[in-house]
Amino acid sequence: MCIHGFTGGPYEVEPLANFLREATDWHVVTPTLPGHGEQLSLEGKTHKDWIRHAEEELQTLLKSCDEVYVVGFSMGGLIAAYLSIKYPVKKLVLLSAAAYYINPKQLMVDITDMVKDTFQGNLLKNELFLRYKRKINETPMSATLHFRALVRMIRPLLGEVKIPTLIVQGECDGIVPVKSATYLYQTINSTKKELCMLPQSKHHVCHGEDKEYLLEQVHLFLQKKDL
Repeated sequence: MCIHGFTGGPYEVEPLANFLREATDWHVVTPTLPGHGEQLSLEGKTHKDWIRHAEEELQTLLKSCDEVYVVGFSMGGLIAAYLSIKYPVKKLVLLSAAAYYINPKQLMVDITDMVKDTFQGNLLKNELFLRYKRKINETPMSATLHFRALVRMIRPLLGEVKIPTLIVQGECDGIVPVKSATYLYQTINSTKKELCMLPQSKHHVCHGEDKEYLLEQVHLFLQKKDL
């Protein structure tokens, strides 16, 4: 199961999901959390709704599959970690998992690029600008507060994660800082954990410059028999 991030949708993890579908005979699902997807409708949705939906999807998988692996991107990474504590998940993959969020240094680099594009008349071609403009316009403050509540709820529980875990982090991520991946690696209480840094990737690692390497590393980790 691949879980997307806050204000996102399955498209955020789709490259990885499709790769796993083609490379294996596994049943791969990419649920859409309440209020998320291509058309955001987050008003009235809470972090409990997001967790509950992910739990229901996982429970369905557990009834039909011999083994279940959970992959989570950004906020979805925290939800995935939480599920691995409560349910018999075999392996966990955390992509840009938001144990901490907002990387001021990289964010300034991204803003500088947007300013340059503004003066050159290319701002409306800047993918990062278009993505965040949409999210700012369509995300109510209540949803942002519930995102923060989810982080506060799950971060203290991360030490209870004891299954094999792969932590993936883009080094150019302006949303989730590198210290988040370091914190996860140090805190997760698994004897089998790996940290994979992507030197050229921003937040959306499944769509980043290191995408092919990421796909290979996740596939390799999930296929390992000694974990």
